[in-house]
Amino acid sequence: MKEKELLEYFSPLELSRRAFLKSAGTGIGVAALSSLIPGCMSKNEPSAISHQKLPHHAPTAKRVIYLFQSGGPAQMELFDYKPLLKQREGEDLPDSVRQGQRLTGMTANQKGFPLKGAVHNFKQYGQSGAWLSDLLPHTAKIADDLCFVKSLHTEAINHDPAMTFFQSGSQLSGRPSMGSWLSYGLGSNNENLPAFCVLLSKGTGRVAAAQPLSSRLWGTGFLPSLHQGVQFRSGKEPVLYLTNPEGVSHHSRRRVLDHLKELNELYHAEVQDPEVNTRIAQYEMAYRMQTSVPEVMDVSDEPEEVYELYGPESRIPGTYAANCLLARKLAERDVRFIQLYHQGWDHHNDLPDHIGKQCKDTDQASAALVTDLKRRGLLDDTLVIWGGEFGRTNFSQGSDVHRYGRDHHPRCFSAWMAGGGVKPGISYGETDEFGYNVVKDPVHVHDFQATILHTLGINHEALVFKHQGRRFRLTDVHGNVVKDILS
Repeated sequence: MKEKELLEYFSPLELSRRAFLKSAGTGIGVAALSSLIPGCMSKNEPSAISHQKLPHHAPTAKRVIYLFQSGGPAQMELFDYKPLLKQREGEDLPDSVRQGQRLTGMTANQKGFPLKGAVHNFKQYGQSGAWLSDLLPHTAKIADDLCFVKSLHTEAINHDPAMTFFQSGSQLSGRPSMGSWLSYGLGSNNENLPAFCVLLSKGTGRVAAAQPLSSRLWGTGFLPSLHQGVQFRSGKEPVLYLTNPEGVSHHSRRRVLDHLKELNELYHAEVQDPEVNTRIAQYEMAYRMQTSVPEVMDVSDEPEEVYELYGPESRIPGTYAANCLLARKLAERDVRFIQLYHQGWDHHNDLPDHIGKQCKDTDQASAALVTDLKRRGLLDDTLVIWGGEFGRTNFSQGSDVHRYGRDHHPRCFSAWMAGGGVKPGISYGETDEFGYNVVKDPVHVHDFQATILHTLGINHEALVFKHQGRRFRLTDVHGNVVKDILS
């Protein structure tokens, strides 16, 4: 067989007459078979998912701002008040509480597991009476706007799989991230900005050992690459490769893109590869972003009281506070999913020092974002989420009581939500008196994801994409909406 014939016969993209007839015969047979076997055809096929059919029900949120605290904040130091840990500090964690549960290699060989109470005091705040650490004075002021979920749990015990699980619904890499699923299912509300934007910052607590972040956390997996999260950076070039090279005018760039579009359309007509159309759309979005991105990244016209609200670091590009301010600006422009990552919460040692620095990084700006959205009338239809990939142990890692740390703990941890149809001023779920196990209203990662999608008007079981013969979804084959936290 000649080289050209081999190419025609085997290439999935070259639609020669021979290849077409061969594949068409198979396709007709499969279609006929599926019409005879009940349940073989699914309403959840990708072709059945159109922007006209979504949302599935009336949404309470139009957009999401996810303040992801990378490293795993210690819940008993911030939100989950456990006075028993103070009373019994230094005693060994009872076997009846631990129940032989898995530990990481960092503490599995410790001689004991001495209980350790929170380093700071707790008080109740607001009409809701929410318990909060003295480390969070600004969050305490908005306690009645927040829904604290104290019964989150996961199977992942190490950082990379745990973060991947929260972002994509799987501990294994290669699945689409939540923002990509929303871009795919709901599309964009702003034609000049991506539907999914990403902002990164490094904390001042344990910064030297911060867990690395990979771009696959905001990747599309097997979804069309059009839905990739776009990382915004501080500096002269907020989005890489967006600006024109020196000597290239805006007009000449437009002419080049017009001719490139014609070539791509000819190529698509020949090979029928959907990624060609995706590339056309990406070029056009990049062209529009040349104007929209500099405008949204410019905060010079913000009034002085806004900087006072978000804190002094909001003037420094690339900080968590500055990114929270940018998140508000992106929300004003109807960006669908705004993902912030803040590194530095992995406190295996020197926790009293590190966690104080992390809270100083995040407390004022997080509370300011909620306050700012609320006063602008945006909180009602914006879901704000604050939380990490897992919690920390109730016992000390290491024997130094002054420089103690806490190991990873997936059995229970806390997060908070605000706006977007979530009930304000409540705490949902409970842990035992040791803060080690969930004893009431457990919320698995898939339940959390299903609830987020529900606020956006999506039935998590119906948003699917067929890939390699299997129908995938963000929540895999699990997940229940936590209806008790919804308004």
